[in-house]
Amino acid sequence: MDERNLFAQAIPLKELTAYQEGAVVSKEILKKETGTVTIFSFDQGQGLSEHTAPFDALVCILDGTAEIIISGKSSLVKEGEMIIMPANEPHALKANERFKMMLVMIRS
Repeated sequence: MDERNLFAQAIPLKELTAYQEGAVVSKEILKKETGTVTIFSFDQGQGLSEHTAPFDALVCILDGTAEIIISGKSSLVKEGEMIIMPANEPHALKANERFKMMLVMIRS
């Protein structure tokens, strides 16, 4: 689905990306100079290794439960919940079960 096709209509977030066996799938749905919105699906056992980003990021869990580690503190974030990953703080994500999330990155 092209980004232009997402404007001015209600879209079920969970349907914007599908699970894929043994993989992390991402779909950028909005990209602006001031930030991005990306939908991810993580198969069980997948994740993102520890890294930092120069911008604050908001993670909203759309399906399942994610283990999100920020500066060494682990949180289980469930469907319908969110967590903010502060800029320049090390963070990682683990899929102990498969999950989908929306990542909102704010650049300004």
